Amino acid sequence: MIEAANVQLRDVYIVDGARTPFLKMKGKPGEFSASDLAVYAGRELIEKYTFSPSQFDEVVIGCVMPSPEEANIGRVIALRLGCGKSMPAWTVQRNCASGLQALDSAAKDIAMGRHDLVLAGGTEAMSRAPLLYNEDMINWKASIMNAKGWKNKLRAYTKFRPYYFTQPVIALLKGLTDFSINLNMGQTAENLAYRFQISRNEMDQFSLNSHERVAQAQTNHYFPEINTLYGKNNDFILEDDGVRKDTSLQKLANLKPFFDKKFGQVTAGNSSQISDGAALLILASEAAVQKYNLPVLAKIIDVSWAGVEPVDMGLGPVHAVAKLFKQHELSMSDIDYWEINEAFAAQVLACLEAFDSEEYCRQHFGFDKAIGKIDTAKLNVDGGAIAIGHPVGASGARIVLHLAEVLRRNKAKKGMAAICIGGGQGGAMLIENMQEG
Repeated sequence: MIEAANVQLRDVYIVDGARTPFLKMKGKPGEFSASDLAVYAGRELIEKYTFSPSQFDEVVIGCVMPSPEEANIGRVIALRLGCGKSMPAWTVQRNCASGLQALDSAAKDIAMGRHDLVLAGGTEAMSRAPLLYNEDMINWKASIMNAKGWKNKLRAYTKFRPYYFTQPVIALLKGLTDFSINLNMGQTAENLAYRFQISRNEMDQFSLNSHERVAQAQTNHYFPEINTLYGKNNDFILEDDGVRKDTSLQKLANLKPFFDKKFGQVTAGNSSQISDGAALLILASEAAVQKYNLPVLAKIIDVSWAGVEPVDMGLGPVHAVAKLFKQHELSMSDIDYWEINEAFAAQVLACLEAFDSEEYCRQHFGFDKAIGKIDTAKLNVDGGAIAIGHPVGASGARIVLHLAEVLRRNKAKKGMAAICIGGGQGGAMLIENMQEG
């Protein structure tokens, strides 16, 4: 039995991290599998330090849709990175926050004294989501496999009907749908746009700002965490490829609603991009930092999870952050920079409205006033998933890693990374900068 009350929790540090460029889905399976991407992110990261991959205590990876060849993809990645056969490795899945869940799971093991050095993060190859055929096709294939003797197999083959091939469904579409409410994630964003009276122009302006900020950050080399991807034909990818540097409000305004074609406002242009990518971080105890003479980028102060009505999925970050604010007696002035994953422009804008609503904060959190207004100059300062992409298993790790870089770059103290989660949840991580610049 674990006596949790008697455990003296230890500090957990982010030593370093790396990610791949995020690659926008281009209508066909991408060149890299989810484990390929994680290996590209992890190999150069680990090679920077004197310890060997086998000296990690465990590997924890978030992934929503690993391929059939990547069962328990955390173990696949650990083996491919040279961590050794004795290395325990496992995979977590919390939809869009799988990468953040991996960090939380790893941090708890370190805090409780089980481990000292852990590789954690997330990966996703969304472009490789499989096609799913209808139930009649599946049953027909099963009847052939179960038939005994060639006569019975032939009889089973003759029962094929052409419509078995009709309307295969991309698994990704099912994965982005909440069947408890029969709504996809874009439709929940439409709900929030209506509830908080967010205009199409506001959404498109937010999206334009995301692209402009990413483009400027690329020019300024503000993504030092990105490792190069090398393709099959000696080509290489240095940066996120979904950034539209030539977009404009007019171009965004010309796009038609995607999720509610008649009355909606959420378009492909003001939604996050379907992408492939990976982000990995090295987490360590103070003992491991001293043992291996490691740098410390940031300290993980706390993590929070919250549930909301599935139809209000996008408001999850507000509820997770509210828990941290209450527990640590924080105010808006205590947070220097924010990363809120941009699932949809409407979703982030709705969060900003809820944070600054006295009625919402009183009704849901029992506060006597609003949590407060987030200064958008401190929110997603280098852009977000609308321009970068949102490989669902990796995004939670990406926002934490980049937030740590933003704090370091700006010599700031505290940062909050938050993410909404399909199914009606939210997650948030509070971190503290441990470097001066």
